[in-house]
Amino acid sequence: MSSSSPSSSAQPASPACSTATGLQFPIYLDYSATTPVDPRVAQKMISFLTEKFGNPASNSHSLGWEAKAAVEHARKQVAALVGAKASEIVWTSGATESNNLAIKGTAQALRERGRHLITVSTEHKAVLDTMHTLERQGFEVTYLQPQANGLITLEQFEAAIRPDTILASVMMVNNEIGVIQPVQQLGEICAARGIVFHVDAVQGAGKIAIDLQTLKADLMSFSAHKVYGPKGIGALYVRSNPALKLEAQIDGGGHENGMRSGTLATHQIAGMGEAFELARQLLTEEGPKIRILRDRLWAGLRELPGVQLNGDAERRIPHNLNVSFDTSAADGIAGQLLGIAVSAGSACNSANVAPSYVLSALGCPAPLARNAIRFSLGRWTSEQEIDYVIDTLKALLGTRKETASA
Repeated sequence: MSSSSPSSSAQPASPACSTATGLQFPIYLDYSATTPVDPRVAQKMISFLTEKFGNPASNSHSLGWEAKAAVEHARKQVAALVGAKASEIVWTSGATESNNLAIKGTAQALRERGRHLITVSTEHKAVLDTMHTLERQGFEVTYLQPQANGLITLEQFEAAIRPDTILASVMMVNNEIGVIQPVQQLGEICAARGIVFHVDAVQGAGKIAIDLQTLKADLMSFSAHKVYGPKGIGALYVRSNPALKLEAQIDGGGHENGMRSGTLATHQIAGMGEAFELARQLLTEEGPKIRILRDRLWAGLRELPGVQLNGDAERRIPHNLNVSFDTSAADGIAGQLLGIAVSAGSACNSANVAPSYVLSALGCPAPLARNAIRFSLGRWTSEQEIDYVIDTLKALLGTRKETASA
């Protein structure tokens, strides 16, 4: 494979069996990290930066009224994708803040009732670090260990519940391995026990159907930039229930019904609303198309020696394929994929490269965890790109195999 610098103007040399004619580089297969803003979303946002720039909290003139109307319209659009009421959507700066508000806000509001929380060891760091903070404040947390396929069982969840359990937080779709946790059944268990149930749905919204009329989640976190919207804006669903209390984490002004103070970023909110509206319209057609491409990628990679699929083969979103490669490459496979943007299955911690904590929790050996790649597909992934990636990996791993046997 050529070492040419990847760019849209200077493309790297294609493998011998290339189908790369006309491809634009880098090929983007990291949609789970972030998505490009849909041009229709960007167009929607522009006017609120230059013309309709009023503060939604300004209620004495037309610019403020116009901004307020845009904010409320976007609230309805976000709610419509997930089967919620518009009044149940609270704007935040993103999923990290939504998770913090949901977990800390609930724990602090209910601390007199109990101090036990439940989550999963493979949750996003925005949940795990929040739990660690609460532990330092005197709360107790049970971290459930998933099975080898990345899923927890209803039995282990029920076994973890105590009389003083006040909150459980389980993500809908794992951000690394794409598995779908049984949140529908978990919600039923929590509702029957009077436990507040929070779901981080950042990787699920816009990819799989969500209906909060039937899913018994009390709190649910969303992010715009995972759904072809702008970065820096998210939302928290808070079910309409007088018994559900949240302690605000940001003081000043009492915005969003006292749950989240701060001047609302109208342009970002309008963008998130438009992104969620497009996701609602495209949900039934995008999923099957992406599944076909994901299955094509897996069919090409599974033929390679030493390849392992991480996460359950069936209970996963179509957009994700997390694969480990049994290779002695010290520098990792992902770093060798010039012109292809993917996510490595390891995280850098100072000068040390540590295996993914998610894969380690699944019992994946350290060498395989270090050589894991998360391929995440999206709205603009093409068959041609998938074939190029397959050919590139076949050439790369074939070369390594020949070198090792020489």
